[in-house]
Amino acid sequence: MAELAELEDPRAREVNERHGDDHGVNLGKLRAIAKRLKTQQEVAHELWDTGDTAGRLLALLVCRPKAFARDELDAMLREASAPKVQDWLVNYVVKKNPHAEQLRVAWLEDPDPVVASAGWALTSERVVKVPRGLDLAGLLDVIEAEMKDAPDRLQWAMNTCLAQIGIEHPGHRARALETGERLQVLKDYPTSPGCTSPFAPAWINEMVRRKDGKDGQG
Repeated sequence: MAELAELEDPRAREVNERHGDDHGVNLGKLRAIAKRLKTQQEVAHELWDTGDTAGRLLALLVCRPKAFARDELDAMLREASAPKVQDWLVNYVVKKNPHAEQLRVAWLEDPDPVVASAGWALTSERVVKVPRGLDLAGLLDVIEAEMKDAPDRLQWAMNTCLAQIGIEHPGHRARALETGERLQVLKDYPTSPGCTSPFAPAWINEMVRRKDGKDGQG
């Protein structure tokens, strides 16, 4: 923790705090510490228990994702207030944990929008990698009914799922495009030159164009 404190950069904290992340440690330097420490589950628990955002990010880099119990991960998500911690917890730990599917189903129905957004993030992962058994039409029904008025983090996660359904599943593509056009969610989101817009119709069309280009080359 003393080492993390020494890495604190006020300018980095100012940038991070705009996104709701209360830490000022450069993530590249954080990853360098994790590489030095290697996997240490006990240290990860101690770092998490500090409640410090940089400490928790480091904990997620040095932990053993498969070692956590289902209820432990549920509690960790609910007490993780910083968006970056929530994202890393879902992407680096929960997705690799044997309880991921149970948590996905439970979190999708949770009244807490942050918890629900984690459920949608896990659902997007399944849409792309393991779609068998998913009710894609049912997911689109929920997105149509709830995405437009959802809180920001939940809306973003639902929008990602909408785009992935449209990109990966041609049979649902027309509906995904129509839904995105009708709801207009993230249409005016500022996008850097060379980056793909998060507006679902633009995102779907661009990724399908790239896929078709690769198929044509093959």
